[in-house]
Amino acid sequence: MTDYDVIIVGARVAGSATAMLLSRAGMKVLVVDRASFPSDTLSTHQVQVPGVERLRRWGLLDALAGTPPAHRVRFSPGEIVLDGRFPGGGAIYSPRRRLLDKVLVDAARAAGAEVREGHAVDELAFGDGAVTGIRRGRETVRAPLLVGADGRHSMVAKSVGAPAYREVPAQTLGYYTYWAGVEMDGGEIYGRGDRLMGAWPTNDGLAITYVVAPVAQFRSFRSDIEGNVLEALDRSGDLGARIRAGERVDRFYGTADTGARFHRPYGPGWALVGDAGLVMDPVTGQGIGDALRDAELLAETLVAGEPLARYEQRRNEAASAMYDFTAQLASVAPPTREELALFAALAGDQAEIDRFLGVLTGSVPMAEYFSERIAA
Repeated sequence: MTDYDVIIVGARVAGSATAMLLSRAGMKVLVVDRASFPSDTLSTHQVQVPGVERLRRWGLLDALAGTPPAHRVRFSPGEIVLDGRFPGGGAIYSPRRRLLDKVLVDAARAAGAEVREGHAVDELAFGDGAVTGIRRGRETVRAPLLVGADGRHSMVAKSVGAPAYREVPAQTLGYYTYWAGVEMDGGEIYGRGDRLMGAWPTNDGLAITYVVAPVAQFRSFRSDIEGNVLEALDRSGDLGARIRAGERVDRFYGTADTGARFHRPYGPGWALVGDAGLVMDPVTGQGIGDALRDAELLAETLVAGEPLARYEQRRNEAASAMYDFTAQLASVAPPTREELALFAALAGDQAEIDRFLGVLTGSVPMAEYFSERIAA
């Protein structure tokens, strides 16, 4: 006897989105999370253009009111500056996670899912070689399918021994914080030497800055976080001056836990979604958008009654080109001769600049874009 059709461990972006979609399809879903909402978590904050369109299609984008859309971006990998808008009028949103996650948790509840906050799972339940549910204390809750949506260090993935592949060791460290009183007109991305910097508007009238450096420098960078962050921002056009004219309103948040990998995302009685099944270096800010995409792919697969191998195939096809690009960017190496030639060719061609910015944010397929340029 089972208690639910699906149990989901993890109620942040991937878990709540999956729960909402399955519940809207008529399934009986339980979602559990050790956290309570609203709450923050380490995050790139960025919802790339395709993720924004999913939120719009699901009727949730208006709930991010107060988070300004970034319709344009300045990309400056050295002396060249590429300034443009995303194709089709798209935008990137960079909400605080205490806002975004709460929106998705509420949407899952509104769709009919049962959400238990502050609910840690002690272990998974197994029977006849398959996962059959979760245990907490003396309580066992059962379902034919358990979905792990519990992040890059997923307890579910570890418990079922989900194989990892295409692994890339940690290459970067990253620190971010929030500033008040900083003028921003869209997003900004800079590459200077072995530093990558980003700045985006977030909710409550704040700006978020993110600084990336090689992971080998973690100890020295951590010894003076503020000094190293400000020094990197000072290299970024006039961004450093604008930041210094503002006021930092929070502490610095950072990590060097940036390794990348795919996991086989399914097995007897279980599936993985979000960072539990696929995690990239955060340098390209793809995690939230990937979680929304994979939640939709998994839900579509389950509702259609298709084999979960099909879910893995579709996920990998969607993610592979950006995964490889992210791993290359995370090496924090100077632009190659070919990349410099590309940037120089784009300069002055606004339509092509806009398309290239679409590639960086996932709204223009990367493989399609570069195959076209090779053919040309």
